[in-house]
Amino acid sequence: MTSTCAELLIDRLSKSGEGVATHGGRAIFVEGALPGERVRAEIREGGRVQRGELLEVLSASPARRASSCALSDRCGGCDWLHLDEAAQREAKQEILLSALEHIGGMQRDRLEILPPLVSSKQMGYRRRATLHFSGGQLCFYGRRSHRSVVVPRCPALVPSLEDLPGALSPMLARIARDVAAVHLVAAGEQRSLAIELKAPLRSAHQEACEGAMRQLRLAGAALIPPSGSPRLVGKPILRESDGKGTPLYLRPDAFAQVNPEVNAMLARAVVDRLGPEDPGRVLELFCGNGNLTFRIALRAQEVVAVESSVAALELARRSAREATATRVRFIQGDASKICQALIAEGERFDALVADPPRTGAPRIAAWASGLTVSRVVYVACDPAALARDCLELSKSGFAAKSLQLVDMFPQTRHVEAVVAFGAHGK
Repeated sequence: MTSTCAELLIDRLSKSGEGVATHGGRAIFVEGALPGERVRAEIREGGRVQRGELLEVLSASPARRASSCALSDRCGGCDWLHLDEAAQREAKQEILLSALEHIGGMQRDRLEILPPLVSSKQMGYRRRATLHFSGGQLCFYGRRSHRSVVVPRCPALVPSLEDLPGALSPMLARIARDVAAVHLVAAGEQRSLAIELKAPLRSAHQEACEGAMRQLRLAGAALIPPSGSPRLVGKPILRESDGKGTPLYLRPDAFAQVNPEVNAMLARAVVDRLGPEDPGRVLELFCGNGNLTFRIALRAQEVVAVESSVAALELARRSAREATATRVRFIQGDASKICQALIAEGERFDALVADPPRTGAPRIAAWASGLTVSRVVYVACDPAALARDCLELSKSGFAAKSLQLVDMFPQTRHVEAVVAFGAHGK
């Protein structure tokens, strides 16, 4: 592969967080470069996407700053530490609106843009982490690669987890060759871990967990073998409150939103987008551990909540047994199959709430139409998937009413959003 050096003017940030310039009629993606900057970069020729390696910033953006983490030039976790927070949010908003315009066919001036939901903590907010072993030490992956970066401590993690990667490494080193990944989770001062194994479960795995639990005062651990059921050691399921009287449960091998403060804001925003009055019957897809479910149920006549993960649904049902609002019915299974079955059975709902994974919910328009809902509230974690699903909803008669940026991940390019839709004429 050949390369050439060139002086570039950076126009914008891509959804992958890189600076974008135009050179020789082609877009050049430059890691670490910011809009408005003039930089010198080594452009690697060939390939569908042309990338440049940043060699020198000739004229810096006023939004550029020194990184607060010594690992940020290698670690893949916080890729925007060199950009101030106000500029981060502005870039994220533009990434969202650009995707909705160019992929979703929307006109931004027809959307109500609500104030962004912003974390008061710009570092030390992450209550979850996934690491892997390399050379007997726990690591994160490097930027846009599978290079290992040793992380003795991580300032992006909540204080109770910050030093845990370095403390855990020697305690789990003797089973490291059997470990595919280590998942950490915290709820306040409580901490637990899950070890994803690439070899059959052995007594040595449990002994290593028990030793770590004793010495580091961990609540428990979940051992996840390549096949078969997980083995829970101690009490790895952690309890927190949703702020409305219902406990929510976290487990290190089940999904949970990473930023507890912004997550609470997100839940309130979803309920607000359903309207000021009783939203009627609500179908919630991808409900996870009930993160949104019980808040919705406090206002709705009934919530039917669907989730494919058995572990997550076990947590949600545990919460339901202690819930203030009990008008919830959980269904375990694939969202598409469940929706098809509900449509075939003649079920009708007033509103649909969806919080899908990064791949989005490609069939959401058919589900919303088949179930005759008048409102859709969509929680997105990928701008392109959101835009594709918005386009399909628009074709099916649903108009996007409002967009709200959710800054769940400060110091990173990752962005979440809440979009509210109404059926045309309603």
